[in-house]
This record gives sequence, C-alpha cells and structure tokens, in this order.
Amino acid sequence: MAALIVTRNIRIAKTSANGIVGVLCMRVANYSNDAPRPLKTTNLGAMKRGTGGRSSFNGIVATVFGCNGFVGRYVCNKLGKLGTQMILPYRGDDSDVMRLKVCGDLGQVLFHFYDLNDEKTIRKACKYSNVVINLVGREYETKNFKFKDVHVDGARRIARVCREMGVERLIHVSALNVDPEPEGHIMSGGSKFLHSKRLGEKAVFEEFPKATIIRPADIYGSEDRFLRYYAHVWRRQLRGTPLWYKGERTVKQPVYVSDVAQGIVNCIKDPDTAGKIYQAVGPKRYKLSELVDWFNRLMRKDEKWWGYLRYDMRFDPTFILKAKITEWICPNQPIGNLHMERLELECITDKVLEKIPTLEDLGVQLTDMEDQVPWELRPYRASLYYDADLNEFETPAPPQTIAPREEQRLYA
Repeated sequence: MAALIVTRNIRIAKTSANGIVGVLCMRVANYSNDAPRPLKTTNLGAMKRGTGGRSSFNGIVATVFGCNGFVGRYVCNKLGKLGTQMILPYRGDDSDVMRLKVCGDLGQVLFHFYDLNDEKTIRKACKYSNVVINLVGREYETKNFKFKDVHVDGARRIARVCREMGVERLIHVSALNVDPEPEGHIMSGGSKFLHSKRLGEKAVFEEFPKATIIRPADIYGSEDRFLRYYAHVWRRQLRGTPLWYKGERTVKQPVYVSDVAQGIVNCIKDPDTAGKIYQAVGPKRYKLSELVDWFNRLMRKDEKWWGYLRYDMRFDPTFILKAKITEWICPNQPIGNLHMERLELECITDKVLEKIPTLEDLGVQLTDMEDQVPWELRPYRASLYYDADLNEFETPAPPQTIAPREEQRLYA
C-alpha cells in the first residue's frame, strides 16, 4: 500500500511575474507492511549487480572454510575484488577474522561460527552458497585434532554437506606428494600428513565426485611457514643448519601464495575444472641446498663473523632430539614451526606428475622466487639499518635451477 504524503518542507520560489508562489513537494512512501516484490528467479547468477569490483555482486556466494589461515586470507581478498559475497566460518575468537571484513563491500562479508565436528553449523554455513572452498588443514597434530580428524573426517563431512545442500562447486586444497604409503626418512612409516591428505582426497571424491582438488607445493609469502621456517633461529643448530644429506638430494618447487589463490579463483570461473586435480607448483625447481644457501645470503648469514655452514642431519641426533622436545613442550604451536612432521616433509622431493595439469593450465602467470623472496626476507636481514643504495653489501646471486637430466642423475 502506498500513500501520498505531503512533506513538511515548502520550497519558496520567487518569480518576477506572479510574485511569491508556494510549491508543495510531494513524495511516495512505502510502508513496512507492503508485500515484497516477487523474484523472477532464485538463481543467484541472475542477480548480478554492478560493473565489477568490490562494490558489485557477481552472483557467487562462497563459503571459505579455513578463511583465517595463510592461504585463506589471499583467497578472500581475491574473491572480494570480484564482487563475491563471502560467508566466512571461523572457530575461536571472532577478533581473529575481523581483518577479513575489509575484503568486500558493506554486507558482502558475513561471519559464522562453526565447529568441524558439528555438522549442523557446517550446514548453516553452506545453506545459501553455490561455491564452497575447503582450506582447512594442519601440519602437526594436537590433542584435540589429529590428522585423520581434519584431513579425512572433516573433509568428508564438508563434502557430504555440500552435496546434500545442492552446492554447485567444491574446491578442496590438498598437498603435493600425497601418497597412501609414503616412504620414511627420519620417521618410521613416513609422513602421516601426506598419508591423511591422500585419504582426504579419496573421501572428497566419494562424497562429491565433481569436486576440484588443488595440490600445492611449499607455499611462500607474507607470514608463511616456509621462508620463516628457515629464517627462524630455532631451525639452526649453533652456527649451522642441519639438512637431510646436506640438502643435496632434495628438490623443491615452491609456489607463491598469490598464485595459488588465483588458481582457486580461476577454478570457480571455469566449470570445466569440476572433477579434476591440479598441481600448484612454482615455475622452477631447485635443490634444497641451493635455496637454503640463497636464503642465508639474502639475510647475510654467510658473513665471516657468522660462520654459516650446512651439514648432514643424519649425523646429529641432538637436533632430532631438539625437535622432539619442542613438540613435547609446545604441542599446540611448536617454536619456529620445528617438529618431526615438518622435518619429514622437508626431506621429500617434489614430484610433479606430467599427466596432471598445473596452475599454468588455469591461466595463472607464475611468480619467480627471485622476484619475491628478497622482499619477503628483508625483515630478517642482518645489518638491516644500512642503506641499500650505498651498495655496502653485494647483491647475492639467485639460486641455480635444476635441469630434468641432472635430477635423473641425482637419484640414479
């Protein structure tokens, strides 16, 4: 019901011919009891508004589990740039996710408390979404959550709820080198992390066959657990860094976190990615020894006064004991992220399978480590207050990449 209301404001207009004439300004007001307009369709894609950007709505409502994690913050930022409405489930204190509010415009970022073991809260978080992204994962076990609870049972529960709630797309982030029977290096039985991640992929495909799996390698970026892991003083042993076979038999292919987030966003845009697996790896392969030496040159840890060196971890049982004690003293958050599972993952060479597509197949332009890592490690640099423009220190040369033939000779 609409009523014609005379406003109290009367504008006075002066005219030369008729003198002073009073003009009554009228407007039409809708009462709150008016019936809502019927929607022509319930398809969210048909409700797109705006020309693009954070102040628009692109028709995608995405629920991001693990939004407050390292990768989750980048994913939310890229989704917000596209005008995606985001539902961000969180556990713990709501102040931990408060910073994500600015990823989207007003009303585009909604928070919802959930528990990974509570299916009811998961259903509420996925109820209105057409895209769900699962970034939940752990690199070490705690007394409340084991690898199986997070990577297998939790992933299966989210996938089952998505199927039952009619979610169109599910993107699940796993890990590179997943193996049902991983080879052990310093841990008997191999990595439990990789074993549980492989079972988690199987569980997701059983519940949601059209899910998209992302397998990232070691991810670096701001506040990461790769560069900061090697930069932390607790990773060192006196004046050296112990590595498996001095790092000469381990090959890594790290990837930039923004590239992984862009690959996830591109999966949402492309419906042909449903039911496929993608490997998120960087553009180049390096020996771990080359990377660690380069990191230390960037931080100026190889100066004469420091006496930096690498040595074989196998011949230093005190370092292994140090990692075990760190796990025992700090079970919920090990100092410097040093724990046995991390050391086991460090020994494993990244295996990129030719039959499985990569981020480049998703249209992602990969970032070279030489362009990003110096900026990331700058806060850890010794003699930080020296002016770089004075050229008091020589710019370290980038690490050498490893060719496929050399890698075959390395493991022959």
